[in-house]
Amino acid sequence: MGIVSDLKAARKVLRNALRSRETRRELAHRIQTEGTGEPAEVHIAVYFADTRVNLYQIRQWYAPLAELARTHPVTIITRSPGATLTLKNEAPVPVVYCRRVTDLEAFVGRHDVRIVFYVNQNMKNFQMFRYGRMWHVFINHGESDKMYMTTNQFKAYDYALVAGQAAVDRLSAKLWGYDVATKAIPIGRPQADHFAGEVPYPDDERTVVLYAPTWEGDRPAAAYGSIASHGVALADAVLASPAHRLVYRPHPRSGVIDRAYRAANQRIIAAIAAANEADPTAHHVYDDGPQLGWQLADADVAITDISAMVYDRLAVGKPIIVARPASPDAEVDEQGFLGATTWLYADDAPNVLAALERELNDPEAREKLAYWSTHHFGDTAPGAATARFHGAVEQLIAEWDRHAVVHATDRHTSESDPFDDDEDEEGLPASGD
Repeated sequence: MGIVSDLKAARKVLRNALRSRETRRELAHRIQTEGTGEPAEVHIAVYFADTRVNLYQIRQWYAPLAELARTHPVTIITRSPGATLTLKNEAPVPVVYCRRVTDLEAFVGRHDVRIVFYVNQNMKNFQMFRYGRMWHVFINHGESDKMYMTTNQFKAYDYALVAGQAAVDRLSAKLWGYDVATKAIPIGRPQADHFAGEVPYPDDERTVVLYAPTWEGDRPAAAYGSIASHGVALADAVLASPAHRLVYRPHPRSGVIDRAYRAANQRIIAAIAAANEADPTAHHVYDDGPQLGWQLADADVAITDISAMVYDRLAVGKPIIVARPASPDAEVDEQGFLGATTWLYADDAPNVLAALERELNDPEAREKLAYWSTHHFGDTAPGAATARFHGAVEQLIAEWDRHAVVHATDRHTSESDPFDDDEDEEGLPASGD
C-alpha cells in the first residue's frame, strides 16, 4: 500500500507541475499579446496571492470594487498564474500579475498606492506588508462567527473594515491588546447592495429552499461542514416534496480533504439531476456559478452552516436555519446570533420540512431576524453599506494624504525577502476559511 500511495502522490505532483507550466505559458502569451493590463495610476490595490480554488473570496467584492473604481483607480495584484487568467477574464477592474517579490517591488515603485485591501490570510500577504507607506486593510470575504473572524492576524493590518457592532464586540472579547475602537471600521455588507442575478427557475407556488453548506474544514475546531452529516438526508426530504424547490450551493472546496464528504456532495448533486429528470417542472438547482446574490435574495428559507453565508443571508432579512456541527470539536461561539438561531441537528435532518414550516410562519422568528440583522450590519437600507464603505475609504485616503505631506521625502526601500520564491499554482497554501 505504501508503494501504491507513493506512486499516486508522485503522479499528482507531476500532473500539477505540468498543469502549472502550461498555465504559465498561457499567461505569458496573453501578456505578450495584450500587455500587462497595468493602468497608469493606482490608488487602491486588492492583493490576492491565492490560487483559483479560493477565487470565491475576491469574487464577492467585484461589484463594490467596480463602483469604488469610479472615484479611485483600483487594481487587483495577483501572484498565481491560474488565478490571474481567471481574474483577467472576469474581474471588473484591472489585474496585474506580480509573480516574484521583485515584480511586486517594481509595481509599488511605479505607483503611490494609498490602500491595499486583503480578502484572506494567505501567508504571502506578508510579502506585501513590508511596504510601509500605504494602509494595509483587511476586508475579509464575509461576516461570520467562525474562529477565522477573531484570529490574531487582525493585528498585522493597519485597519480592518468589519460588518458592524457584532464584529466589534467579537474582536473586543477575543483579542488581547487590539485597539478595536481605532482599528476596526464598521461598514456593513456592501455586497448586499448588489445582490442580483437571473433566477434560473419559474415564479410558481413552490417554496424555494437554499442549502448552502461550507466545506469540511482543515482542522477539528473548524469542522463546520454539514454535507456528510445533514446534507444527504435534508436534500432527499426537500427533493421528495412537490411543494418545495432545492437550490444547492456547496462551498467550492467541499470534499478537498475528506473523501466521505466529497462522496456525499456528489450524491446530492446526482439526486438533484435525478429529481429534475423525474419531474421537469421541479427546477431544482445545483449552483456552482461565480455569481452570488440571487440565491440569497430569492430563496424563501435558507439552511447554511456556520460560515459567512449565515450573515449574507442575515443581511437580506429572510428566514434562516443553521446546521449544528456534528463534530463535538467544532468551535461554536453562541454569544451572538448563533446563540439565538434555529439549529438543525443531524438527527433532525430527515424531518427538515417541518422545521422549514416553523421558521417561515413564526412571528417571533421574524422579530429575531430584524434585531440580529441590525446588530450585525447596522443600517441595511439599500445603498447604506456602500455609502459607509466609500466613507471609510475617503477617511483612509485623507489620512494617507496627511502622512504623505509629512514624509514627502521618504522613498520605498528595497530589502531582500526570505519568503521570495518561485511557487505557483500548486505551491501556495490554501486559505479557504
